Amino acid sequence: MAGSYDAIIVGAGHNGLVTACYLARAGWKVLVLERRPVVGGACVTEEVFPGFKVSTAAYVNSLFRKEITRDLRLKEYGFELLERNPASFSPFEDGRYLLLGSDGAFNRREIAKFSARDAENYPKYEAMLERVADVVEPTLLMRPPNLLRPGWRDLWNLFKLGRAFQKMGTGMSEAVEVLTGPARAILDRWFESEELKATLATDAIIGAFAAPSMPGTAYVLFHHVMGETNGKRGVWAYVRGGMGGLTQALARAAAALGVEIETEVEVGRILVEKGTACGVALANGTEYRARTVASNADPNVTFNRLLDNRLLPPAFAEAINRINYDSASMKINVALSELPDFTACPGTQVGPQHRGTIHLCPDQDFIERAYDDAKYGRPSQHPVLECTLPSAVDDTVAPPGKHLMSMFVQYAPYKLREGNWDDLKESFADRCFDLVNQYAPNFKRSVIARQVLSPLDLERVFALTGGNIFQGAMTLNQLFFLRPVPGFADYRTPIRGLYLCGAAAHPGGGVIGAAGWNAARTMLGKV
Repeated sequence: MAGSYDAIIVGAGHNGLVTACYLARAGWKVLVLERRPVVGGACVTEEVFPGFKVSTAAYVNSLFRKEITRDLRLKEYGFELLERNPASFSPFEDGRYLLLGSDGAFNRREIAKFSARDAENYPKYEAMLERVADVVEPTLLMRPPNLLRPGWRDLWNLFKLGRAFQKMGTGMSEAVEVLTGPARAILDRWFESEELKATLATDAIIGAFAAPSMPGTAYVLFHHVMGETNGKRGVWAYVRGGMGGLTQALARAAAALGVEIETEVEVGRILVEKGTACGVALANGTEYRARTVASNADPNVTFNRLLDNRLLPPAFAEAINRINYDSASMKINVALSELPDFTACPGTQVGPQHRGTIHLCPDQDFIERAYDDAKYGRPSQHPVLECTLPSAVDDTVAPPGKHLMSMFVQYAPYKLREGNWDDLKESFADRCFDLVNQYAPNFKRSVIARQVLSPLDLERVFALTGGNIFQGAMTLNQLFFLRPVPGFADYRTPIRGLYLCGAAAHPGGGVIGAAGWNAARTMLGKV
């Protein structure tokens, strides 16, 4: 037996590190065990190519909670956000382009190039989303109510939430539509320009195995306006030094609080005695004891791999096995000798077209057709691409004169009808590169090296079941008090002393940190 602790955290993703920090602040002796050689989970910086600092998986930040940054003094440990302005660039093959940022007058001028009506409606649309965000955002730091066995606190929280919705008056129906409806119906009602709608619609499907016409996609779209950067709502940023700049800051904060972190140690199983978690056993047989264990892994890994699920109540085990991990995302990281020279907005020196997210998608029907391929188990013939060039804003992530591109691709279904991803991923990446080259003809010849992470690779590398970056689809039946399963949305599990602290729990995926914060508060008896 190697040692004894108050808490062991399985996995050093950002949520696990947040949990560890808050427990240590309360005086607990905490151990974090990480399978990979670097902390951070999917929020990590790695030198994939010599001299390049690659955000291997997660690539932008906005949702990470300011309360956590403040409490843990993360800025003192090196966490720095670099605002992207403009925030997005959408080139079109007819030679036009659309830039959007945080300046309202600038946005209206840009949108007016395509529709005067849309330019007038856009600030009203943003105001509507902000009204909804005022109600929904506080729920991120709320322990969801248990509707199967409600206590007085659950009923009180439901009452407060109901009152908040009631105060919206007739706007309540808009809020419900944003939380449950299809993004396309909302965008079609507000706007007429397909160029604007396509730019916004890509935010509704990133990481989701869904098309904008499907219920629930408006909530994914809504995620993109909830966060903030340096006090500015809805503004997304790069983390200096790559996304690992956040998790390295968390690791330094944890170490200063006395947390022990061990990397390259694989947890083989969670130890349970008399229905209570009492520690973990590593794959090599070494045991660590603790009075509580928190898993940063998804429910499939936690309950089907690390636990003997015969220890679980049958109804809970069945509910866990019903969780949907459908995924259709691929991540491609590219080292470049020069910036893309877009036909619609030329130049290989850093310009506004390089700073934000580059949307390569002409209209909503393009997205629907790409999804049609995927729903039949085929990689999209014409994929939807979101590209970022962090080196255009952060000069620390690439060697002088070189650049780094992060490419997030939809749709690459985890479950293929024919073939396998190990054989298909490079040819699919070639298809994505051809698409970029249509908009920036210098792109392919500027490629120095690339890393292609299929959904199968995301599963292997980051232990994400089905390659799902959210640790479970963010669909209506897997949100709030239903996440991960009804009756257990309070970070507890049927095993006493065993908690979930990752994105599998409320509020779900994205680099938010709220699940880790909420789990720690639950473990400390503060909620």
